[in-house]
Amino acid sequence: MALFKPKFITFDCYGTLIRFDMAGAAERCFSDRVDPEAMHAFTTDFASYRLDEVLGAWKPYYDVVSNAIQRTCKKWGVKWDKADSDFIYTDCASWGPHPDVPAGLAKVAKEFPLVLLTNSMKDLIPHHIPRLGAPIHMTITAEEAGAYKPQMKGFEYMLDKLGCGPEEILHVSSSFRYDLMTAYDLGIKNKVWVNRGHEPANPYYQYTEIKDIGGLPGVVGL
Repeated sequence: MALFKPKFITFDCYGTLIRFDMAGAAERCFSDRVDPEAMHAFTTDFASYRLDEVLGAWKPYYDVVSNAIQRTCKKWGVKWDKADSDFIYTDCASWGPHPDVPAGLAKVAKEFPLVLLTNSMKDLIPHHIPRLGAPIHMTITAEEAGAYKPQMKGFEYMLDKLGCGPEEILHVSSSFRYDLMTAYDLGIKNKVWVNRGHEPANPYYQYTEIKDIGGLPGVVGL
């Protein structure tokens, strides 16, 4: 795979490049209503409901977050208020990159156009792109594509917009459930899993594993 020279390197953004801290935002918001011993289970349920929310028709990401936290609170018997949804969604804009991201991205950006396929909004992603430390050739949000990952539609939209086939890109993500499983099903053979500890390894999906973005240049022979 080190010899493969993609036309584009495509990325998941949140979790892979930007430190995705939805659990931390929920912890800060609900620390007065959820026992510390139960908080991990609470935020795990919040993550599960967010996944469920993105599997249907597209809706604004605020609604994804708000619906998911309301469903979590209902399950746990915890009081919810609109201010809770506002707090968590607003917190998203403050997140920065993983420490390894700027240098690793900058190195590969010298040789390859970088593309983001992100479950984000047109008004949210501009907070994060300048923090990545490298030029981004194109950013495609779920809002633009009309669908969230792990649905196939976003990937199909991206390939159409780039004017290339699945065999011509290298897709990079820290998530199997949101990215790499769908990429596999669509015939994207060249995939990189950034092992950020979010999910266990699953070799069935045929990827190259790296521990952080600092390992990406080596994957493409730099």
